Amino acid sequence: MARRPLPSPEEALAILRQKRTKPQRRPPPPAGKSLAPLLKDLENRFGQGPAALQTRWREIVGDTLARRTEPVRIIKGRNGEGGALELRVDGPMASLIQHQAPQITARLDMLLGKGVVTRLRIIQGPVKAAAAPVAQRPRRKPPLDAALEKELADSLAEQPDGALKQALLKLGRGVLSSSR
Repeated sequence: MARRPLPSPEEALAILRQKRTKPQRRPPPPAGKSLAPLLKDLENRFGQGPAALQTRWREIVGDTLARRTEPVRIIKGRNGEGGALELRVDGPMASLIQHQAPQITARLDMLLGKGVVTRLRIIQGPVKAAAAPVAQRPRRKPPLDAALEKELADSLAEQPDGALKQALLKLGRGVLSSSR
């Protein structure tokens, strides 16, 4: 059997132009594009959930209550009625939350919309440690320079040694260092 000769580059291009090749594969559409309508429908049916509240919980209830409480979930009401916010509360704070329920639901109305949450459901249990704002310790003031320290000591030289003299020295140092 005689071998067929290979086509020249020009002939190869002509053959490729005539033959149909497979179409290029298109990449899949972005997942967010196809999930957005589904997520929007779920949000309309079931609400935003506690994730929207957890990010702004400190603004809603304040620092003290935010450290001792956390929103767990929003329970949708039947027949379009207002739902309940399930709160996990650290032991003795439950009675305080009960007394502040009207104020908390009023603030939730401003955030979520009127009537989304009409009551609070309190569950006593351990609360995850909320990221409390880091309390910065006040910086120590630098000591007085030697001349001011001597002037202060000379002004209190006639005072008898004791707690009063130490308190006056401390007060004097504070006043002189803050005025600098």
